[in-house]
Amino acid sequence: MLSMSRTFAYQQVDVFAPTAFNGNGLGVVFNADSLTDDQMQHFAQWMNLSETVFFVEPSHEEADYAIRIFTPSTELSFAGHPTLGAAHAWLESGGAPGPAGHLIQECGAGLIPVRVERECTDSHSRRLAFLAPPLTRTGPLEPDVLQWAISGLGIHEDDVVDHQWLVNGPHPAGLVLRDADVVLGIEPDYEALQGLEVGVIGPYTASSVAHGVWQPRGSVLPRVSGTREELRPLDSSDLERSEERFGSVVMQPPADFEVRAFVAGEAVSEDPATGSLNAAFGIWLTQSGYAPQRYTVRQGTRVGRSAILHIEATEKGVWVSGDVETRISGNVSFD
Repeated sequence: MLSMSRTFAYQQVDVFAPTAFNGNGLGVVFNADSLTDDQMQHFAQWMNLSETVFFVEPSHEEADYAIRIFTPSTELSFAGHPTLGAAHAWLESGGAPGPAGHLIQECGAGLIPVRVERECTDSHSRRLAFLAPPLTRTGPLEPDVLQWAISGLGIHEDDVVDHQWLVNGPHPAGLVLRDADVVLGIEPDYEALQGLEVGVIGPYTASSVAHGVWQPRGSVLPRVSGTREELRPLDSSDLERSEERFGSVVMQPPADFEVRAFVAGEAVSEDPATGSLNAAFGIWLTQSGYAPQRYTVRQGTRVGRSAILHIEATEKGVWVSGDVETRISGNVSFD
């Protein structure tokens, strides 16, 4: 490390957070061109967040800014929540979008359009959306990979509606499960999943039923959404899957779908909110008819978060949006 003093502006941003501290935290280091790859990686490891981004000088004329994205263990060419978090930080630091409310981010995957859907007010956070990059690998999972995922997740074959590779930077195996209750009930075996990234999505089956129709019968105590109780491992009283298991399913579905993302071996083994995965799911589900052209996702429930992501398929592609707010501002020293 160089002996000269180097202090950088720093922010920690809450992404996909409808309320404070319920999204995915992102570390942001400004003007980081002088840092080496090893220094960036070591800082990301020390921060122990899903990702940390570093602003560097862009190389493309069209780019408003450029970032590098690091997990605690590796650099990514693209990731969704860092894209929105970095765009928010850039705007907070004085950047201005173009006339149409768009800006262009440069990252390892190329140029990513970001649009401002809503500016921050006294009552609302800023809402931003990114245009999903194309999938670089698709197609059904190989039979052995599918069995690997099913076994590691502890689910049954008949829980899986469909499966596909969803590669757009990260390399997850994607599974559509029969409902959100199955998604929430997963108790992953991370040792068994070592070496495989897995994303799962399932619909809230009560979403089309008027509120108040679905009521627990009392045989299973409902778990209150977004509390530590919902993190409690399943026991013998939960042998039969039903809409009773989680209060969020029974009383008022919080979104159209529930998503979980598992990355065995990473410091954050279950990601609280994953823009890249939901971008890939959005392309697949809207094109295949599994989802409408606009839908919402909740993620992070089993890790004590309540992130909300908005997915919209347009003629330009799939946009993934969410609320973003700065929670920490200051400086970080690399002395």
